[in-house]
Amino acid sequence: MTSIDFHFNTPNRLEYACRLTRKILNSGQATLESPLLVFCADRSRLDHFDDMLWSLWPDEFIPHAHVSLPEAHESPILLTDQDIKLHQHTVLLNLDDAPPPFFTRFTRLLEVVSTEENDRAKARERFGFYRDRGYAINNYDLSKKS
Repeated sequence: MTSIDFHFNTPNRLEYACRLTRKILNSGQATLESPLLVFCADRSRLDHFDDMLWSLWPDEFIPHAHVSLPEAHESPILLTDQDIKLHQHTVLLNLDDAPPPFFTRFTRLLEVVSTEENDRAKARERFGFYRDRGYAINNYDLSKKS
């Protein structure tokens, strides 16, 4: 069964998601054989996340690609706005407002929640969706991090 991690109380959802992506890559949890999949049905949000990965660390390259690009097979981080099948379904980072319909294929699902009330309300709906279906949920309150 998929394990779900909620990282909440971050001032900026996409910036924190970039940092989490970087951490997953640097820890070896995202590889060519088992890439981190970043999902968001809202293509403009996904494109903004893509831009942030390029600009957040100007002196560091975070290898990533949209699944529609030819270089996607060379990237440990894949961005998508639709369901795709991978060789291994390990870690999925959800940047969408709803649960990804295909999340059950993954060992681990990551959710990031900002301090904005609209984002928090949508996250509560996702949390309830997962909880009501019996998924193990880990909570990480980022306001308590120093």
